[in-house]
Amino acid sequence: MNFTAVVEQCKETGLYVGYVPGFTGAHSQGKTLDELNKNMQEVIAMLLEDGMPEQARLPK
Repeated sequence: MNFTAVVEQCKETGLYVGYVPGFTGAHSQGKTLDELNKNMQEVIAMLLEDGMPEQARLPK
């Protein structure tokens, strides 16, 4: 399953922050893009244990 995340770098801290639009709670941060990607995958996996959020479902 693939999700698209919005990623930005904080000018103040230098951290990368990311979130998946329409997927409540799917957000994280990391010092590098690789760390952010790993963190996002972990967060999404945890959230999916409770099922796909209604907003993130594709229309049939």
